[in-house]
Amino acid sequence: MTPPQLLDRLQLELKQFEIAGLQRGLSVDKLIDFTSNDYLGLARSRELFDMIADQTQLFQDRFNGATGSRLLSGNSALAEEVESQLAEIFQTESALLFNSGYSANLGVLSSLPKRNDTIIYDEFAHASIKDGARLSLARRLSFRHNDLEDLENKLKHATTGHTFIVVESIYSMDGDRCPLIELAALAEKANATVILDEAHSTGVEGYHGGGMALSLGIQNKIGVRIHTFGKAMGCHGACVAGPLLLRQYLINTSRPFIYTTALPPHALITVSCAFKFLQSHGDLIRQLEQKVKCFANAVSGSTPFVSSGTAIQRVVIAGNERVTRAASALRGKGFDIRPIRRPTVPAGAERIRICLHAFNSDEDIQALAGEINKLEY
Repeated sequence: MTPPQLLDRLQLELKQFEIAGLQRGLSVDKLIDFTSNDYLGLARSRELFDMIADQTQLFQDRFNGATGSRLLSGNSALAEEVESQLAEIFQTESALLFNSGYSANLGVLSSLPKRNDTIIYDEFAHASIKDGARLSLARRLSFRHNDLEDLENKLKHATTGHTFIVVESIYSMDGDRCPLIELAALAEKANATVILDEAHSTGVEGYHGGGMALSLGIQNKIGVRIHTFGKAMGCHGACVAGPLLLRQYLINTSRPFIYTTALPPHALITVSCAFKFLQSHGDLIRQLEQKVKCFANAVSGSTPFVSSGTAIQRVVIAGNERVTRAASALRGKGFDIRPIRRPTVPAGAERIRICLHAFNSDEDIQALAGEINKLEY
């Protein structure tokens, strides 16, 4: 039985969330999708589903669970084959599977940096990056978003041990890109290691969806790359791409890897099929690029909107109550739109976050833009 005192405390805290306009809830909606991370439509692709089903039928080992962690009974020839496939796609020496991008970030940042080292991360970095950094014994510093001058100043404070610079290719709230070429050059000058979260660029940038570092041809200048499969790849899981020595080190030290039951065979087959599917459907990336241009052209110049050039767009409407009201109005018109409120974003930067997809029709995009143009700001 849960003690009444605890239930009272939970109820009080939830009431405070409600009063502040911060309460969250789960819902099942059948609106026009402008909120999911399924940028290429792979999560809803019947063709990919049938491909996965065919491959699953051919699999003759364990059909359901992995049965344990990779270090116990959960390793398989299939897992290692998928890791070899991923290493080839990301043009790196090795890849190590994790159960999610969140656990991959935790696994890397809680094990690589040590006491007397310094982690310097972009202030807009994902929560999993910040949580992983907290789990390490390293000193933590943040730098202003995409501000290389501020990063250079912060690097001067890293006077002991090794320095890790942690950034994302594409940022999940603003959709803007990291100035990766310049940042990698700065890191090289400072003898620092770049840890790059490619969550929102995997699948939509680079050769066969290999990510931003690969698209820029600087993959060899990035010490650690983290690729997530739950977004554009439409499935689940993640991997850490880098040198073979990094893989061996994480197998021995990364607690989220060591103490987690491995991905089941079906999940591994799904990851493998998703990348094979994308290799033969490269037009999906071009379709997504066209949809981004369509939206940017349809939004009025008087709207507080600056195109990010990526699938993630934003319209800033300051104030939790105001942005929630605006999102509700758009949902009432049939568009699946969610407000992003503080503390997820800073006060005054609340926004409607819009995710565009290769499967969104031009008519739906223009209709959404038209409703956004009517909002009061």
